[in-house]
Amino acid sequence: MELELSLEFLRVVEEAAVAAARTMGEGNAHKSDQMAVEAMRRALDTLPIEGTIVIGEGERDEAPMLYIGEKLGAGISSGLSLRKVDIAVDPLEGTNLCATGAPNSIAVLAASEQGGLLNAPDCYMEKIIVGPSCKGVVELDAPVKVNLRAIARRMDRDIEDLVVIVLDRPRHKKLIEDIRAAGARIRLIGDGDLSAGISVAVVGTGVHAVMGIGGAPEGVLTAAALRCLNGEIIARLVLDTPELQERAKGMGVRDPKRIYTTSELATGKQILFAATGVTDGNLLRGVRFFGDGTRTSSLVMTMTSAKVRFIDTVHLEKRPDVKVRFQ
Repeated sequence: MELELSLEFLRVVEEAAVAAARTMGEGNAHKSDQMAVEAMRRALDTLPIEGTIVIGEGERDEAPMLYIGEKLGAGISSGLSLRKVDIAVDPLEGTNLCATGAPNSIAVLAASEQGGLLNAPDCYMEKIIVGPSCKGVVELDAPVKVNLRAIARRMDRDIEDLVVIVLDRPRHKKLIEDIRAAGARIRLIGDGDLSAGISVAVVGTGVHAVMGIGGAPEGVLTAAALRCLNGEIIARLVLDTPELQERAKGMGVRDPKRIYTTSELATGKQILFAATGVTDGNLLRGVRFFGDGTRTSSLVMTMTSAKVRFIDTVHLEKRPDVKVRFQ
């Protein structure tokens, strides 16, 4: 699956990113999300798969969505028996970032064989994310200082040298106070905890952990990426209403207080992850428009084949006088 579909899924996130980027800076987050969703859906429907969305986006904030349970792919529309694939998507992570032209907005997709990604409702999720060198040393319910001390010890540095990314939300007031009291530094972000989670697992980004509560879809997508990058996420769904608990139960979540590991959020034997930058970020450049076409910066990762590809693509206009230029 990984070798057959990696370039196909690359095309899906590229098309979503280009569509969203055309709305960048307009101040209309709903429109940005809708453009990305529609482009991603069109592209997915051309792939030689029978795809099922197991992690979608949009339910929580009533945005346009690729909804959980939606069937996509050429096998669905044609009736042909093709490869069955489970898909997790965030067509535009950081809708507000795109709408305001801020950094780190990306189009994202992860895929596995059937049953390889956690099927969960679009709710919130408690998370701690660390890189490969800190696997196995943090606990979700441990005091913040204990976790930071363990990370610092494993990385052979002082707590004061650590940088922790936290979403800038009122719910994180106590968490921020605890991190600062422990002595670590904080990078507050307005959106985009998925791209933050990926950056933790890449050496040289200057980020050592992500802590706090974010979206469950982003958590599963992060887990898929971390299976490819050898990082770790430990997480628990925030099922704080009877409706959410009932919905999660219907999706197979039996224990609402269960703490998930990376390999439990993304259990697949074959995992593919693809992302394209919409606005400039730490790992990926945003979409660039020029007279003869567009240029995209993407990340494609496959777990079994152990490949991490950074791909720079020029999409040319279909004109006889078009020119390719180095930028």
